[in-house]
Order: sequence, then structure tokens, then C-alpha cells
Amino acid sequence: MSKLPGRARRGGFVTTPHDASRSLTQLARASRRRKPWLTPHFGYALPLAPRLAAPSPAAWNNPVISVEKIGGTSMSSFADVLANIMLRNPERIYGRVYVVSAYAGVTNSLLEHKKTGEPGVYARFADGGDYAAALAVTTARLQEINAGLAPLGLDRARADGFLDKRMRELRAYLDSMRHVLASGYLRRGDVLLAAREMLAAVGEAHSAFNSVEILRQRGVPAHLMDLSGFDDDDPLTIDQRIHKSFQGVELECQVVVVTGYTKGIEGIMREFDRGYSEVTFSKIAVELGADEAVIHKEFHLSSADPKLVGTSNAVVVGRTNYDVADQLADVGMEAIHPKAAKPMELAGIAIRLKNTFEPDHPGTLITKDYVGSQARIEVIAGSAQVTAIEIHDPLMVGAVGFDHGVMEIFRKHEISYILKATNANSITHVVWERSVTEGFLGELRAHYSVVSAVPSAMVCVIGTNIAFPGVLARATSALAENGININAVSQSLRQTNMQFVIERQDYARAVVALNTALCLHPPQPIEPKA
Repeated sequence: MSKLPGRARRGGFVTTPHDASRSLTQLARASRRRKPWLTPHFGYALPLAPRLAAPSPAAWNNPVISVEKIGGTSMSSFADVLANIMLRNPERIYGRVYVVSAYAGVTNSLLEHKKTGEPGVYARFADGGDYAAALAVTTARLQEINAGLAPLGLDRARADGFLDKRMRELRAYLDSMRHVLASGYLRRGDVLLAAREMLAAVGEAHSAFNSVEILRQRGVPAHLMDLSGFDDDDPLTIDQRIHKSFQGVELECQVVVVTGYTKGIEGIMREFDRGYSEVTFSKIAVELGADEAVIHKEFHLSSADPKLVGTSNAVVVGRTNYDVADQLADVGMEAIHPKAAKPMELAGIAIRLKNTFEPDHPGTLITKDYVGSQARIEVIAGSAQVTAIEIHDPLMVGAVGFDHGVMEIFRKHEISYILKATNANSITHVVWERSVTEGFLGELRAHYSVVSAVPSAMVCVIGTNIAFPGVLARATSALAENGININAVSQSLRQTNMQFVIERQDYARAVVALNTALCLHPPQPIEPKA
């Protein structure tokens, strides 16, 4: 085994002589930042690759710890991930924690398609279908991914061996769960949730294992941190597992690749479902007090969807704040899951969104307090998959707390609204189309005079500083000039989000019209008359 120049091997662990000679000033600086990597040893064995690359002294003296999430589409172009992210800057290879998603489409195969609902392994298991055949098809697909990564240095035998073992054990668990479901001894919902959690975890374990193997083949010391807990029975919460896993881990002289899925007794999918990898990313960033938190995706956070307005007409946002990120998440355009963003916002950690395929571009920085120095619209967003629920009742006018009863029915059916507009005897709520059920509508109609459910679209004008005269007029004029009628409108006093309810077939044209009028040709604030 080759030795690392300037470094010592001791008891199977890799250490740096620099650790013993740090100045008191450096130690105090790191201690104030509560970094847990200032420990005398790793706490685990790290196999050395033949061409191990030593961290530079500059990296040791000035530790910068970044936590970076890499999305599924980016992971599927792993050659670009290596060139544009992991190995791009030789001086910044180390001190980086990568939280990786499953390769594109893998979680859809394991669970169900996120957009179309096409059943995957979990859906077939839950419905009593042939989940074993679906699991075999998915396994073959993951093996094909392994084959495609062989030119990057992935040892197919090792990768397929890891995958085969995990899938055999998973199949055994699912078979046992099927017998438990048949017995009726346990609640069906609890068993199904456990199956869903275990299936979801496989995708991230697969991509993380492969990433570490490829990095090691390229001479980079890399550590796989599998938070899926597949092989242990430790009754830990998500936070406890993350905290325990990072104890004794030296970040300054290696790369750590972490599964986007984290096992916890509360069940990470119970609350966050498919947003779990961003929750893992957020919790790790807060745990480590990260200097940087970066999300790498296949696109920029732009003024509008490039698929609708064209790439050349999509303006990169550049700077925004967490409030805007929450507004985007509320209408289904998640820069980051809102429950993942909140801990980072409270911890004062900024998030940078970068395009994996444009590494020279700084991307968009999301901070807590940013407000544009000049009034501008940052994002046009929305959805064509919403329903406007209107309740009309003559008894509403002047009735104190009338909408309290409405909200009780919403709460009972676990429905959250996106927009609310009222007048003397009508209340309009916009909700996600998928949440509207006959039971929900039936209960509303049993209590109120007229209840309408209208398939609709909603388009929003969002920004940190849009509170200036003329912007609402410019937006409504742009829609009117394109023959688009506004059925309802809402804006709060905070003025970060103007919401327009329109006909569903007008959605794409509305996005184009608003992006052109407000982002490509931004309105100039009107100076108030003296």
C-alpha cells in the first residue's frame, strides 16, 4: 500500500501531522464555530487508493466546510458532477460533504412516478400486486446504470455485488411484511410506511456507494456515510443518527458522500415524503455549522420555466431570500423544501443554487434578510393543476367567524389552501387538484348554500421588492393584452407575491406574457407626485 507524502498512517487511520501543530488561534476559531471535525482520529478505517491525492496545506490552514446536495438529474450525468463540482478545483476537493439523490427516475421506479402516478415497486406492494417482478426490473435498471459508469472507473463487480446484496435483503423484508399484512396483527398504514421508507433508501445508497467507489479509483480519499441504517436496529431519531454519524469524522482531508435518505424512528417520509433528501441536506448543514450550503441542479433558479418561455428568455434570479423560496414552494416550484429551509434560515446559513452544467456561473444566493435594492420581479411561477373552491352563502355577510367552520372542514380532510379571496358573501380558496375529493366537496355542500369546484390555473408574480406603484397594473395589462381573464386575485400587505387565478388553458401564455412584461422588460417604479 502506498504511503501518503507528508502524512502518517497510524493504527489503520489516516492522520495529518498538521493536526498536532495547529496554532491556538486556529483551534479557538474552529471551536467558536462548533466544528466537530477537530478530533484526533477518524473513528473508522479508510482504505487508501493507489493514487491518493493529499490535501493542500492551504486547505488545512483555512478550513472551509461546505455541505452540497446533488440532484438526481445531475447524478445521472456523473462525469459532469466530477468535472464541474467534485474535482473542479484541486484546492477545494476536501472539506466537502455531498448529500446525493438517487439517479434520475430511480425513486419513481422504487415508489411511484412523482408526476404521473405510474406504479413502482411500492405501489405494487401496497396494492397486493407483483412487487417481486417490479423489484427485479428495477434491479436490472440499476445494474445498467452501473455499467454506464464503468468508463468513469466504477468497479462493476463491486457495485453489482453491493446492489445484489441490498436487493436480496430488501426482497426478504418485503416478503415478511406481506405476511405481516396478511396476519392483521399490525396496522396496515404502519407496515406500508416502513416498506416505503426501505424502498426509498435503496436509491440513495446505490448512488452514494458508486460515487465513493469512483472517487477512490481516482485517488481521492472518500468516505461513504450510509444514513439509511439498513443494517442496524439503532432506535435513533433522524437528528440523533446524523449527529452520531459525524462524530470523529475528519472533513478536512477527505470527501464525505452521504445518502440523501436518513433513517429515523419518526420516519423521514412520514412528514417530508419525496423531499427527504433536502431535509437530510439541511440537517447536516446545521449540524456542522457549514460555511457553505449548495444545491446543484440541472437548471438555474430563473425568472420563469425555460420550457415555457425559452432558455434565452429565462433570467437567472441571482439573489433572493427565504421568504421568496417559501412562496415558490407553496405553488409547487421548490427551490428547497420549506421544512428543510427553515432550520437553515434560523441558523443563518445561506443557500446557493447552482446549475451543475454551468460551473462558472455563481447561481442564486438565498439569504434570510436580502431585499433587492431596486424594485424588480424575480420569478413568475404557478401551476395549472389547481382547483378553485368557491363557497357562496347569503348568511356570510356580517357573520363573525363564518370561515372558521369552513377551515374546520379543510382541516378534517387535511387540505391546505394556496390562495384565499373573500367578499361579502363568497370565499374562494385555491387548492391542489389532487387534494379535492367527493367526500370533501360533499361535506362543504352539506353546510353551505352554493359550493363550486372549478378546475383552474394560478400564476404568481414573486419578488423580494415588488411593492412599488404600477407593477399590479403592468401585470394585469399584460394578461389582458393576451386575452387572459383574471377570475380571482390575491396579494398580502407584505407584497412579495401577487396571485392570479385564470383559466387552465391560459397558463402557459400567462407565464410567457408576465415574464416578458415584468422580467425581460421590467417596469420602472412610478415616482409619487409632490
